Amino acid sequence: MQREQISVFDIFKIGIGPSSSHTLGPWRAAQQFTASLVRLDLLNKVTQVKILLYGSLAKTGKGHGTDIAILLGLTGADPVTFDVNAIDSTVDIIKRDRRLPLSGGRDIDFDYIEDLLFLFAESLPFHPNAVTFQAFLQDGTAFSETYYSIGGGFVVKEGESGNEKEQVELPFPVEKAADLLHWCLTTGLKVSEVVQENELAWRPEPETRRGILQHFHVMKDCIYRGCHTSGFLPGGLNVARRAASLNKRLIGSAVYTNYEEWVMAIRNGGNSFNYILDWVSCFALAVNEENASFGRVVTAPTNGAAGVIPAVLQYFITFCDGFTEDKIIQFISCASEVGSIFKKGATISAAMGGCQAEIGVSSAMAAAALTECLGGSQRQVLMAAEIAMEHHLGLTCDPIGGLVQVPCIERNTMGAIKAITASQLALQSNPDKAKVSLDAVVHTMWETALDMNSKYKETSDGGLATNIPISLPEC
Repeated sequence: MQREQISVFDIFKIGIGPSSSHTLGPWRAAQQFTASLVRLDLLNKVTQVKILLYGSLAKTGKGHGTDIAILLGLTGADPVTFDVNAIDSTVDIIKRDRRLPLSGGRDIDFDYIEDLLFLFAESLPFHPNAVTFQAFLQDGTAFSETYYSIGGGFVVKEGESGNEKEQVELPFPVEKAADLLHWCLTTGLKVSEVVQENELAWRPEPETRRGILQHFHVMKDCIYRGCHTSGFLPGGLNVARRAASLNKRLIGSAVYTNYEEWVMAIRNGGNSFNYILDWVSCFALAVNEENASFGRVVTAPTNGAAGVIPAVLQYFITFCDGFTEDKIIQFISCASEVGSIFKKGATISAAMGGCQAEIGVSSAMAAAALTECLGGSQRQVLMAAEIAMEHHLGLTCDPIGGLVQVPCIERNTMGAIKAITASQLALQSNPDKAKVSLDAVVHTMWETALDMNSKYKETSDGGLATNIPISLPEC
């Protein structure tokens, strides 16, 4: 049986908000479907396409932009490079003209209402996030494929295991935290160093460094943009953006013109507990307000939790003198390994495990990374991840109106603060006396996910989603 091999670039992906499982995953699925049409020489024979959304993709699809992502994916647009300012106009033209330009092919007739179906009452057994693409051909036949968006932008096609990626010979294979600790203690390597050694099986070290730093640049640009953009979030809830006003209040009269000067201005503003706490919250708010606005973010490991790791990394950069390329690469590398352990042993999909699978996992990742970068031992790194997740167990996913806004955005601030607290606890503790291992909490999280009622798993059928009276416009 093939083991799942997960790279740092599987856990961290550049994409567009608001959801990795409901936006980025379906976007990638649409791209894979058109690639199948090309491979089978069917693309120019297509006369009609129908899209069937099942389960959670149907129930919260509009709020999460699933329909938008799929249409863009079918046109050949890529979430890494597509101009986020062109999203609305591109989709509006498709709806208005009732024409869909298939990627690499010709325009076909497309009726948004008739050809993109939200099957609210139907769910497929493999995973709650399912989409079927049907292509009708000139000769009267049809071709279809079903995809599952399993969290974090990962996509599995019906009939495949998801492990089809070419297998490589990893020097340090890791399935569980115990495996990781074994390699660390045997070799003396840090968690991030184990990751870097494994990454060499996929690509040369300079390429990995460039890729990680590219992801960091997207993170920092997202924070900076979010801290300087005001207004209201789209979707009908009329949620006001808060990061910009908080940034303005905290920065005071300081003058700056770019990210680096901004960081220096924040440092010069003080280091009191309240001041730092406010800034960490501001960083997290900024990212997830961008995410909710269909901005470009880094899935870390999901879009709904995209603010936790950047906020803690920005805390490390700003208040712990972590602004070096080596430290940033160390942070992201260490975080990725903890994320992969949760992906292999449980889930990072809110549709499978509730918000513990998103905010909980991202908080554990951030706690581990911060602990290593602050000089913690390998055992303290794993202890920090365990502490962070232990105090997110059972967290439900209940987005109001199916939008990644309330309570999602504030939950990122909570996840970031918990990560810093978990790191400090681990750094001041003896891991030999810990009662709970990281593997135990991963297993517990998965058991909790299996027991959790489906209405608390990104369906908007329970929790705050049903207890807050709202009236959203049809879209």
